[in-house]
Amino acid sequence: MRSALRHSLAALALALCSAVCGCSPSGEPAETETVRVVRVVDGDTIRVDLPSGEEAVRYIGIDTPESVKPGSPVECFAKRASAFNERLVGGERVRLVRDVEERDRFGRLLAYVYRERDGLFVNAELVRGGYATVATFPPNVAHENDFRRLARKARMSGRGLWSKCEGAG
Repeated sequence: MRSALRHSLAALALALCSAVCGCSPSGEPAETETVRVVRVVDGDTIRVDLPSGEEAVRYIGIDTPESVKPGSPVECFAKRASAFNERLVGGERVRLVRDVEERDRFGRLLAYVYRERDGLFVNAELVRGGYATVATFPPNVAHENDFRRLARKARMSGRGLWSKCEGAG
């Protein structure tokens, strides 16, 4: 029993280290790579050109209203979130920074995305502008507090979806 508890606490400590220092659970720097955005799918998903081929990348820690989910109507502010994401990264080179898990249940790469030309943290910019809400899925939590702070400010200022969509968030 104590051994299981000790292992659980060690795993928690490694996850916290990862969240605080931007390291992988082993303490190594998080994996990064710089790639070109081939297409913006929607507000929180892009397609990039990797050496292994084109891949979908889902932004970690945020969620934008759905605009392309099969069988679902386009949600309030979805087209604006997608257009804003297009203005941020369409055709740009971006740096992908991984957290603990590499892929989601749909096989998409998971990443924090930074625009190469100026270092803009795209995930955070979408939340700051009111185009995205916080959607945290442990163990990928490195920027959860930052995103929550930005979302609170956007909501209090009535930016983006917070002023346009009934029951946002």
